[in-house]
Amino acid sequence: MEAYAVHFNRQERLTPKDRQFWLAIAALGLGSILTFANLYFVHPLMPDFVERFNITPTVASLSLSVAVIALIVGLLFFGFYSDRYGRTTLMKVTMLLSVIPLFLIPFVESFWLLLVIRTVQGFFMAGLPAAAIAYIGEEIEHKSIGLGITIYIACNAIGGMGGRVLIGVLTDITSMQIAIWTLCGISLLILLIFVFWLPKSRNFEPSQLQIKEDITGMLVHLKDPVLVNAFFMGIALQLAFTGVWTYLPFYLGAEPFSLSMKEISLMYLAYTLGVVGSPIAGKLVQTFSHRTLIISGVVILIAGDLMTLFSSIPMIVIGLCVLCLGFFITHSMAAAYVNMQARHHKGGASSLYLVSYYIGVASGGTATGLLWTSFGWGGIVALTVLLIPISIKIMIDYQKRIKTISRI
Repeated sequence: MEAYAVHFNRQERLTPKDRQFWLAIAALGLGSILTFANLYFVHPLMPDFVERFNITPTVASLSLSVAVIALIVGLLFFGFYSDRYGRTTLMKVTMLLSVIPLFLIPFVESFWLLLVIRTVQGFFMAGLPAAAIAYIGEEIEHKSIGLGITIYIACNAIGGMGGRVLIGVLTDITSMQIAIWTLCGISLLILLIFVFWLPKSRNFEPSQLQIKEDITGMLVHLKDPVLVNAFFMGIALQLAFTGVWTYLPFYLGAEPFSLSMKEISLMYLAYTLGVVGSPIAGKLVQTFSHRTLIISGVVILIAGDLMTLFSSIPMIVIGLCVLCLGFFITHSMAAAYVNMQARHHKGGASSLYLVSYYIGVASGGTATGLLWTSFGWGGIVALTVLLIPISIKIMIDYQKRIKTISRI
């Protein structure tokens, strides 16, 4: 039905003057909040998993990593599916299938069963991010696409922050089961709003390319050293960032801080700086180059990370806020940089960056466990040093490309 509608409403793109524009943006924003709250809510629970299931912090981090790995697989599968069969039905059905496993978690008594549930949940969580940006690009007028995407990405941060804070605070006050039941209720409510508010696609056109052609067009970007460096930037960014937030509860829950789960969970409010980080970068890019903002964001990120080494809660809070600001500036500019540098198959290039980004999330939780076990918080902070040479190499390769083009 979506493909059929395109013949009649091809030019009728939504504008901010249309009620359906705001219904679409609100639905996608709420869907984003639901998806990322469900993805990241396990962060503050990891110390509880260690005690409840008698496992190590590194093993506990698998509760996030397996969901993210499944999400990566889902992004690839649903990305190809949505290009051929439509956006809205896919997003609605996969959101429902991602919420259903959440209702099983309060009954789980085995960590390994929890991992199975999280894997299923992660796979279906991919439906929304695999289709949302494409939906915005097709249904919203060109000059308002940036507004729609900015709001959607900001809701990613709100969802990740809200899920962690809600679960952590409620678990500390009541119990983990009650906290998760609360998240179940909120997720169900958001799902219903999403289903009724999201307008049907009117400009969707099914792809006529064979999947093999799409894959070939995507993989050709791996031969471009500039884009490859940007993909590594996505991995390194999330590797360091996720490492910080995964092991923060263990760091602050131990001596000399000994904070409660509620107090630790409130630290995730630092993500508020991330919500404003992307729009700030969007304004600054009109004056400064992408590579300048990427390197500046990395410097800010590292400065914030280093501030968390002080044995002072106020200094750690400020450091986490600065860290989030630097991260979201760098992330938003790196994503835009990939789109700008790709000479063809821009969608494929963006997909590869997104996949590399989530590879960083998956490895940032579990792989950094070795650093935590061996070197403690100092090892987690030191990981951000990886970003410096990658940033410099991106800048050098960019300058080389500019010089090559200027000679032609």
